[in-house]
Amino acid sequence: MLQIRDIIWRLLFIGCAAAIQVEITPTQGEISVGESKFFLCEVVGDAKDIDWYAPSGEKILPNRPDIFVSRSDETTSTLTIYHANVDSAGIYKCVAKNGDKEAQATVQVKIFQKITFESAPSPQEFSEGDDAEIVCDVISSPPPTLIWKHKGSKIQFAKDVRFKILDNGHLQIRSIKKTDEGMYNCEARVMARGEIDFRMIKVVVNVLPTIRARQSEVNATADVGSSALLACDADGFPEPTVTWAHNNVVLETGDKYSLNEDGSELVIKDVAKVDEGEYTCIAKNKAGEKAEEVSLNVFVQPKITYLNNQTAAEFDEQVTLTCEASGDPTPTISWSFENRVFAEGQQSLDRNIVVRSHARVSSLTLKNVQFTYAGQYLCTAGNSIGQDDQHMYLEVRYSPKIQGPVATYTWEGNAANISCEVEAHPGASVLWFRDGLQLPSANMTNTKIYNTPTASHLEVTPDSQYEFGSYNCTATNAMGTESKEFLLIQADVPSSPEIQGVEPFSSTAVVVFGEPDSMGGVPIIRYRVEWRLPGQQWTGREYDADDATSRITIAGLKPETTYEVKMSAINGKGESESCPASTFKTEPVRYSFTISSAIPPTLAATTLARKGEPSAPKLEVKVQKGGNSLKVNWIKQDDGGSPIMYYLVRYKARHASHWKPEIRIPNASEYVVLSGLDWNTEYEVHVVAVNQQGKSEPGTVSFRTATEPTTVPDAVDGGSGLGTGAIVGILIVVFFLLLVGVDVTCYFLNKCGLLMCIAVNFCGKAGPGAKSKDIEEGKAAFTKDESKEPIVEVRTEEEPVPNQEGGGPTEPNETTPLTEPEPAAAAAAAAAADTDSPVVNLLPSAATNSVTESFSAAHGSPASESTTLTTSPTKAAPPKSSPQSDPVAQSSSPTASTQPDVGPLVDLSDPPKVLPVSDPAPPVSEPISSPSANARGPQSQREPVRAPDGAQSKDSQVDGASEESPNAPCTDPTTAAQTDGKTVKDDSTKGETEVKNATAEVKTVPSEAPQANGNESKA
Repeated sequence: MLQIRDIIWRLLFIGCAAAIQVEITPTQGEISVGESKFFLCEVVGDAKDIDWYAPSGEKILPNRPDIFVSRSDETTSTLTIYHANVDSAGIYKCVAKNGDKEAQATVQVKIFQKITFESAPSPQEFSEGDDAEIVCDVISSPPPTLIWKHKGSKIQFAKDVRFKILDNGHLQIRSIKKTDEGMYNCEARVMARGEIDFRMIKVVVNVLPTIRARQSEVNATADVGSSALLACDADGFPEPTVTWAHNNVVLETGDKYSLNEDGSELVIKDVAKVDEGEYTCIAKNKAGEKAEEVSLNVFVQPKITYLNNQTAAEFDEQVTLTCEASGDPTPTISWSFENRVFAEGQQSLDRNIVVRSHARVSSLTLKNVQFTYAGQYLCTAGNSIGQDDQHMYLEVRYSPKIQGPVATYTWEGNAANISCEVEAHPGASVLWFRDGLQLPSANMTNTKIYNTPTASHLEVTPDSQYEFGSYNCTATNAMGTESKEFLLIQADVPSSPEIQGVEPFSSTAVVVFGEPDSMGGVPIIRYRVEWRLPGQQWTGREYDADDATSRITIAGLKPETTYEVKMSAINGKGESESCPASTFKTEPVRYSFTISSAIPPTLAATTLARKGEPSAPKLEVKVQKGGNSLKVNWIKQDDGGSPIMYYLVRYKARHASHWKPEIRIPNASEYVVLSGLDWNTEYEVHVVAVNQQGKSEPGTVSFRTATEPTTVPDAVDGGSGLGTGAIVGILIVVFFLLLVGVDVTCYFLNKCGLLMCIAVNFCGKAGPGAKSKDIEEGKAAFTKDESKEPIVEVRTEEEPVPNQEGGGPTEPNETTPLTEPEPAAAAAAAAAADTDSPVVNLLPSAATNSVTESFSAAHGSPASESTTLTTSPTKAAPPKSSPQSDPVAQSSSPTASTQPDVGPLVDLSDPPKVLPVSDPAPPVSEPISSPSANARGPQSQREPVRAPDGAQSKDSQVDGASEESPNAPCTDPTTAAQTDGKTVKDDSTKGETEVKNATAEVKTVPSEAPQANGNESKA
């Protein structure tokens, strides 16, 4: 199609090259109402003018607002239609001209109306029972078809005759119900264009309110601050609004009325009698309104409704004051003026004041008016409900009345005010005169006048005697004139005061005096007090004077000293003469002696306690913020002639028997703060002043702390809630458990402590590991054989001892330990061999500490240190003593024979050399006292065993438990029964040493052996 068109155009162009051609794009147009569209006119050939013509044939001008024509270049022109309407439809023509040549083209514009909802408001509300018409106005071209739907379904008009579509397309519902409420769909369709549109309309059905009053009648009393509550309840849909009306006036929230949120409650404030009447409660919503009446009855308190000020002139015949009051019941009215009360029917004694009452009106009549009647009058109206008071003012016009002191005192050069106080109504003008001349005058230049509403003051500064004298004050008003003479008198110095007495103290004195007989016309302003030691210079000080001054305290005096004192008075004129001197003597520093009964008579008969001179401080108490803290202030009194050094403060609860610790406060302090006091407790505080002489009597004060504020437990201070006793008990239990733990540790590790003592002394059991430790230290001196007799071995100094000289190893014998000695023990044994000790047998113990312990008892023994007797029971027995009391096991051999070889005796003449116990490896010297000898006492010692050289030997001891050992009572009785005594004989002597069982002997023999060197067994 386009190709054919192009061919035609080309042929025309070739055939008619000089012709003008016009084309409009688009060739036709359809526009919806309200839309805009443009058309382009293109010209082929030269065209001078391109114009557009409306359907009416008129040329379209460029400046039209609805249709706009514009030419962009020489060959094109544009037609734009804005916001098209039905009138815009028609055929538009584009004409191109160039001289006599002309060409044109046309385009047809069609205007159509889309579906448009002109009116379909939502929501639409109706009252229940009314005929509702749901509005839905739709326009289009062609006219649309309307379809109504409710709750998603098309309305069946044939089934429900209440529904009907009116001619205008509206939906009518006759006698609409609350159930008809909901969403309605108004749908419009244009079949020609297949166009469809809809609107959802919400339909609301309102229900007429119902109303009821809570009380149909309400009584109230008109009183100050009283109110009345009227209430009604309303229902309906939508929720009705409630309003109140009184006398056809709608009431609103304000100073007089207040309504709650929904308006159902009306509060009438400050109820008055005028509020009485009918109140209407109106409930209103979109469905309509309902009303209910509520009656308010008001009983009114008295109220003065009329009381006006009155004016009268002095000496008028009478004046009447009127007071009117309202109230229910009718009030009674009374009058009062100053301190006088006038009730109904009363009158004054002179019958110048009369009271009359009628109904609610009372009148007070004043006859023969005087200026003293002027002032405020009180009218009081009262009934059984209350009363009302109001004041009124009676104004009395009278001539001036001059008052004020007649005489005024001053002196030359000192200004004085002469006051002329004037009472007058209306106000008076005041003039001053001197000798008939009005002041100020040329002769009286030293005067000034100051006027106030009630007085006139003449200030005179006299320069000479001439200014003293009489001055006239004249007051004048409309009611009359009055004059009065005033005198200006020259003042003098006062007379001397009289000293009535002196109250001396140690460092102060109080002078009691009387005022001067003559003040000199002007007030006393100061007193001068002078004092001295007899014959010395006066010392003085001035004290301000007031009306109550009659005692003056002088300070800085010396105790027990005689003084003279005199006084003088000072006024504005000058100082008086001093009064005659009075003599007094200060008191000595006071001492008091207390006999202390706390000291026993055998120690001291009496104890003198010197008490202090200062006077007791005066105390004041102020409770601090919080309630349980207190600030105690004190006022320093007489210091007793010596400066206060410090203060002592102590306090306690009144019910407590002991004082809190004393607090020392520096002398410069004037208070102390006591904190952390118990709540709601009465306390007693003592404050003592201390100087060099001693302490004052205590200043005392009592007070009670505040009640403890209520708090949530454990929320304020986070306290644990445990008392002091509970905390102390817990600490004691913890400490006891700690001691038990330490004791158990010592029992298992070191075989000592309380448990060890109990196990050995009372239970007869050895500590844990005791047997194994005995074996390690070489204390196991027996083996399990059939022999039950002890093995006794006597060694001398000449007997060779293995490993004593540091030589090679020797063959084991009955004293050789079962375990190898440790290097430390071997070294200690070698070191001991080089000394001059007479001991020839060293126990090769493996534990150094065991060796040290085993000799703590031996050092305290008086027995021989050069002879060692070792015995070994054939049957193992539990240890019965501490290592100090069990030296036998250290030298016993498990393989010893039943009958031991007896060696030569040793020389016991040389004194023994004993190493200190603190030596880590002392020589194993085992002197053992004889149990049999101990049993017989010190006097019955066994016969000595003598050495070959004739030297006397010391007592030999059988190895066993030491007498000093505290574990001796815990000896196993079975061991004693199995052990028999043996006798050891020496070849060079005929003495015998009977060896008994050491364990059995110690069990029955008390410890009576003397201590040789003071050392005791350390178990």
